[in-house]
Amino acid sequence: MVPTEPDTTPAPEARPTPGSRSRLDLAREVLDLEADAIRGLATRLDATFGAAVDELIATTGMVVVTGMGKAGLVGAKISATLASTGTPSLSLHPAEAVHGDLGRIRPQDLVLALSNSGETGELKALIPAIRRIGARIVSIVGDAGSTLARHSDVVLDIGKPPEACPLGLAPTTTTSAMLALGDALAMVVQRERGFSREDFARYHPAGSLGRRLMRVHEVMRAGEELPLIAAGTPLRQALVAMSQTKGRPGAGLVVDPGGLLVGIFTDGDL
Repeated sequence: MVPTEPDTTPAPEARPTPGSRSRLDLAREVLDLEADAIRGLATRLDATFGAAVDELIATTGMVVVTGMGKAGLVGAKISATLASTGTPSLSLHPAEAVHGDLGRIRPQDLVLALSNSGETGELKALIPAIRRIGARIVSIVGDAGSTLARHSDVVLDIGKPPEACPLGLAPTTTTSAMLALGDALAMVVQRERGFSREDFARYHPAGSLGRRLMRVHEVMRAGEELPLIAAGTPLRQALVAMSQTKGRPGAGLVVDPGGLLVGIFTDGDL
């Protein structure tokens, strides 16, 4: 008999023991912390928020939103919201900016900078360049005494809400607060600009939202696409008109000698 080789496979490492809280308990705690942080912003709002709104409305150029890491991703969403609600905006990665993309910033632009610490190296490196260009800076920070805040024209302070991460490290509560404050800023500016449903439809032509905002004349048939059938036309000719009309609508509009609609005939009726 061939001797059996000893099993040298290393034993699997022990998995960390879960905390006493259930998954649902932890999830609820995360949601509660983030909700508390957003509610807390309402009590922190003061005249500074109005000053930030004035800065955005007065800007004749673009609102350039920038931030590093998770704050940058939140900034991209804020930029998209601004752009879709009447405020021209673009998102700028701060690391790419110092490698040539600073050309996206012009003197008439406004820079909206996001950083919880206000000490993010990539953003601090941008400040002198932005000032040389001549653009103004509005910042959303968690430390009103930080470098970014000190060099900003307007500072929106989200405070220091505890992160919902079990380790207290991953940006969670702070990014939620930034996003909510950015939404509040965009919505107030939208109203101040008198941005209408018609304006909104202009920027949202696609998807279910676009269809809800479309006008009848944008979807109605006209000209060669309109299957008109004179009252009294034999059925065979009506079917030809329905099938040979551009787009094959599967229906025909029955009109009187004066061109007024007197009925609609569809393939379902047939």
